[in-house]
Amino acid sequence: MVDLFLDRVLVKNNWDQDELNTEREIIGTLENRILMLFFACAGCEKCREFVPILNDFFKRLKDPFYIENPALLALVYISLDQTEEQQETFLKELHKKSLFVAFEDSYKMELQAKFDVIHVPTVVVLRPDGSVLSANAVDDIRRLGADCFRNWQESAELVERSFMLNEEYDDLNLRSATDPVRRLKYKTEDDKRRKKWWNFWGKGKYEAEEEQEEIAGHDGQRWEKKNQ
Repeated sequence: MVDLFLDRVLVKNNWDQDELNTEREIIGTLENRILMLFFACAGCEKCREFVPILNDFFKRLKDPFYIENPALLALVYISLDQTEEQQETFLKELHKKSLFVAFEDSYKMELQAKFDVIHVPTVVVLRPDGSVLSANAVDDIRRLGADCFRNWQESAELVERSFMLNEEYDDLNLRSATDPVRRLKYKTEDDKRRKKWWNFWGKGKYEAEEEQEEIAGHDGQRWEKKNQ
C-alpha cells in the first residue's frame, strides 16, 4: 500500500498544507495502516452530505479525545473537482488529519482508473499490503460508523505494534483496539510458562501420591509376612 504513493507527493490537510515528499515521510505515515481513498468533489451534493459522517468516523478512530490509542488508519482525499478553488472549499470541510493529492497532480486520474471509480462519493479501503478490502465503504461507514473498522482489522489481520506484552492486566481500557485479534494470533510466554508449570506440578503431585501409596502397600505386605 505504501508503494502506491512512494514516488508521489501527499499533502497534509492542515493550515500550512505541509507536503510529504520523501520516502521516509510516506512510509512513516502509511506503513502498516489501513488506507481509505476518498474520491469526491465539491459539486456533488451526496459528497457534501457524506463529509460530516466521514469526519465523525475518522475522529472517533484518530482523536485522543475519543480513543486512547489512535487506530492504524489513514485517509487520503482524491479530488475530482473541476477547479482548485472547489477542492480548497471541500478540504476546509474535511478532517484536518486527512491527506490529499495536489490538484495539479494527474495521478488522481490514474487512481480513479486503477480502482474503477465511476460514482462519488467512493471510499476505497486498502489493506496494508495494497489489496482492496472494500471497493466502496460509504454504505458501511454510514450504517456501522466506527464499528466497521473492527471488521476491516479482522479481514486485514492487522496487528498493532504497540500492543501490551504483559497479559496480567485485565483493564480493557489499557488494551489496544486489536486486542481480540492479537489474543487469537499470539500466546504470551507467560501463558506458556504457566501452562507448562501447571502441567508439571499436577503430574508430579499425582505421581508422588501414587508412589507413596505403592510404598505403603509394600510396607504393609512386608509387615504381614513378618508377623505370620
